Amino acid sequence: MAAKDRMAVLSAMMDQSIIPVFYDPDVEVCKNVIQACANGGAKCIEFTNRGDFASHVFYEVTRHFAKADPSVIMGVGSICEAPTAGIYIANGAKFIVGPLLNAEVAKVCNRRGIPYSPGCGSATEIGDAQELGCEIVKVFPGSSVGGPEFVKAVMGPMPWTRIMPTGGVEPDEASLRKWFGAGIVACGVGSNLITKELLKAKDYAGIEKRVAETIALVKKIKAELAK
Repeated sequence: MAAKDRMAVLSAMMDQSIIPVFYDPDVEVCKNVIQACANGGAKCIEFTNRGDFASHVFYEVTRHFAKADPSVIMGVGSICEAPTAGIYIANGAKFIVGPLLNAEVAKVCNRRGIPYSPGCGSATEIGDAQELGCEIVKVFPGSSVGGPEFVKAVMGPMPWTRIMPTGGVEPDEASLRKWFGAGIVACGVGSNLITKELLKAKDYAGIEKRVAETIALVKKIKAELAK
């Protein structure tokens, strides 16, 4: 995807439906994992802002993919305040995700045309996020705030809401069918998708296969739900 404006990124996130969530302090490991995800069909990646010098790792990785595979859409998660959002946007982030709702982050993102998905745990927080211009809201932690039943409850009176849970989503048919059946448009999946075992073995082909199978599973589920 050549264009990476706000609407194109949002469309890519919803079409992909599964957003891998990943961080490693080693730039080379990040490059390999992200390329494996992209090869498996997950072009949108949420790099988590954790660990010392995480923004420096992100900068190197984003610069790499700008040349090696421009179709990769690098976003960043665990953003709690506006200055950090600004750093990552300057370093090439195309979408921002947070564990909480921060109005100042929304302002920075809106000014730069960057999608912002804040973490929300109530209908009021979701409504506040929508007033700030957030098209996709993150429900976090997904399982702790009520899981798919919470999503169903919100979608009743607020059917225009686009929800992306993170935390408590398993990359298997039973879990994905419950979440997408409740009405989510996408979900973030971390170590349940890119497992410690695969990382330890540096099994990048295995990561690609797991991502491809999960994305295919979601497409099947969504197609069945649309009937």
